[in-house]
Amino acid sequence: MKGIIQRHALHPGEILSEQYFEPLKLTVTEAAKKLLLTRSNLSAIINGRASISPRIAVRLATAFDTTPLYWLNMQANYDLWQVLENDKMATKVKMLFKMRP
Repeated sequence: MKGIIQRHALHPGEILSEQYFEPLKLTVTEAAKKLLLTRSNLSAIINGRASISPRIAVRLATAFDTTPLYWLNMQANYDLWQVLENDKMATKVKMLFKMRP
């Protein structure tokens, strides 16, 4: 099951910063104002401490001529990668199902 996502998935905030803000020379403060977000909320996303919600995905899609699914899929891939890398319970579940009578 680990083969689903083969490499370290980047948090969408990192991609947002590197591929969208940096080329436009946008600061977090400027981008937050334009996206109608608080600076602290956008900063949390950029630093991987917060997820991109559907509402924010729509705003990002509108601002950067992408789609909301682009941002939501990126977030889902990151979340799944985190679970696959860190969820020890999946291994326990696998063992319990192998031990069925």
